[in-house]
Amino acid sequence: MKVRRGRTTPASRWIGAAAVLLVGAGGAIAAQKTTNLTPGAAGSPHVRTEWVIDDANIAIEYGRPSLKGRALKSFEWYGQEWRTGADQATTFKTDKALTFGSLAVPAGAYSLYTLTGDRPWQFILNKTLPSWGIPYPGQASDLGRAPMRMSANATPVELLTIAIDDTREGATLRIDWGAMRASVTFKVGP
Repeated sequence: MKVRRGRTTPASRWIGAAAVLLVGAGGAIAAQKTTNLTPGAAGSPHVRTEWVIDDANIAIEYGRPSLKGRALKSFEWYGQEWRTGADQATTFKTDKALTFGSLAVPAGAYSLYTLTGDRPWQFILNKTLPSWGIPYPGQASDLGRAPMRMSANATPVELLTIAIDDTREGATLRIDWGAMRASVTFKVGP
């Protein structure tokens, strides 16, 4: 029997394409892991979500408050620095240096805050750990700030959600709550 090499059939091309898609999807799914933690004192669920972005291990741990029909502007923290979650301050950890615009972030652990309001929000990493989250420890202990891009969610989100999307240029950290999305791009490295 003579075997012809280098010749493909439609079926073999389809199987090859399906294998590539499955491997790609598996890599994307494996790059994010969410662990449910003990609920906070007020009942908000707490999670730790971990990502691998360009070989950097990034973890964010936070409480996920619900809107329960309330408008974001009705919260007492609206218009000021907020712990970006429920109960304890949100923690942000990275094992590699990151850059959010002009904000250089060395490997380490930080508290994540946002300056909220009617203007575009500010992404804040604060060096005070651990922290209950309120009051805000003050700008003197900030590592720095980066402007966020504001947009609308196509579908409103009941529970506060912080996520990172891998992109060709690096990644985008996004905060979704209600119909609001605040996002900031970053890259791994200085």
